[in-house]
Amino acid sequence: MRSDPVRVRYMFFQAMGRTMEEMEKPMVAIVNSQNELVPGHIHLNEIANSAREGVISAGGTPFEFPAIAICDGLTMGHAGMCYPLPSRELIADSIEAMVEAHTLDAMVLVTGCDKITPGMMMAAARLDVPSIVINGGPMLARKFGEGRPGAIEIELTGCGACPGLFTANSMACMAEALGIALPWNSCIPAAYGQRRVLAKQSGVALMKLWDKQITPSRILTREAFENAIRVDMAIGGSSNTILHLMALAHEAKIDIDLDLFDRMSRTTPRLCNLSPAGLYFMEDLYEAGGLVAVMKELSRKGMLHLDALTVSGQTLGEVIADARITGPEVIRSIDNPYDTEGGLAILYGNIAPEGSVVKQAAVRPEMLRHSGPARVFDIEEEAVDAIANGRINKGDVVVIRYEGPKGGPGFREMLMATLTIVGMKLEGEVALITDGRFSGATSGAAIGHISPEAMEGGPIAIIEEGDIIEFDIPKKTLNVKLPQKEIKRRLAQWSPPPLKREVKSYLRRYSAQVTSASTGAILKEP
Repeated sequence: MRSDPVRVRYMFFQAMGRTMEEMEKPMVAIVNSQNELVPGHIHLNEIANSAREGVISAGGTPFEFPAIAICDGLTMGHAGMCYPLPSRELIADSIEAMVEAHTLDAMVLVTGCDKITPGMMMAAARLDVPSIVINGGPMLARKFGEGRPGAIEIELTGCGACPGLFTANSMACMAEALGIALPWNSCIPAAYGQRRVLAKQSGVALMKLWDKQITPSRILTREAFENAIRVDMAIGGSSNTILHLMALAHEAKIDIDLDLFDRMSRTTPRLCNLSPAGLYFMEDLYEAGGLVAVMKELSRKGMLHLDALTVSGQTLGEVIADARITGPEVIRSIDNPYDTEGGLAILYGNIAPEGSVVKQAAVRPEMLRHSGPARVFDIEEEAVDAIANGRINKGDVVVIRYEGPKGGPGFREMLMATLTIVGMKLEGEVALITDGRFSGATSGAAIGHISPEAMEGGPIAIIEEGDIIEFDIPKKTLNVKLPQKEIKRRLAQWSPPPLKREVKSYLRRYSAQVTSASTGAILKEP
């Protein structure tokens, strides 16, 4: 077994109470990201224990160790938001260190929220040992407030990932669509006993993968990524899914780019209208037939690779064979979609020559096309202050720059800015563009991931107050109304400014090594 170099040091394991019989079995990592700072992770000891029981029942010996998890909700609107995305790399690297150092045979990856799920999947792809993902599940939703997308208030009722199709639940959907998690991983609520059953089944399934030596490289194929992107577009997932799928594909040595997302978005009907784009939540998706029903509907038009292998041991086609829609407004028929295109769109133009991303499913119809004067800010907090204090006018385009992977540093989410626009009831009249990114909870005409970013000398760096910004989401364009000669003149005079905030050593190293949003914000390798 892979773990033979360490299992022979029995005295160390005996000191921890392990029997000789246990040490004759495969050594399985239970990577548990539980902590007491994140609602989506507070209950993960229960999930990890259930997975452990499954591993033991199927002939493995589990060894648990932790992974860090940052709550994006607690970091919004201040310098703490510099850390969540960089933590994705820390999670992947730390799992690599533990599994490689101890030559473990397989991994159960117990996850919940935004950066933790992609970080764990990146480790699985990198290490290529039998692996399975089990999420903690979505929180049950209690909603109130105005009946318009983006303005609904949600009471956080207990354990689980925030209940809309925000980044955490979008990535749980991606794990299921990729085949690296069992069916129903995406939407069984965290509070339900069935979530613990699924965790136990995940432990059992992992040992079957180990028996057959089915590793992530056999599951995370080009076809699996195309399936995931197709599903992402059909459900209207978070714009962060693009970032994370590209980073995961890099680890899996699969070549995907923004053009692939663009092509698949143009040809994928959107079948769901989940919060923040719509009024439904993850528990509604669960009751309506689950992600398997979405995939079954896509398969009716030949939009999925049904022979893709999954961790269940079945092909995707076998997994979804008996799925059906039980809530036709939550999951529309492919013949009656919410939209003829996917939930995300890639825009190009002289502001974003390498691309930008918008969640078009969450944009009001009157803001799909817009032209207005730029209101320029070099840090999110200044923009939020201007919006909240009435200094942004109807028709304006708020430009927030130097918030990209290098410039932030850390590629902060601009959720406070978009929430303030919604709170001021300007989402139908004011747009926001940025080289930063957005929370999965963002709604409105919010265009992010602009590449190249300002700190790398991208054209967004030379936009001036009052320049006319125009975008056409149906035509996939984003431009500043300036002659190319003027853009070149301004760029020739530009030089990188100092960082707007003091950062510690990790963020300085991250800023020096991170690449563009258009490549998934992966780190440069020597």
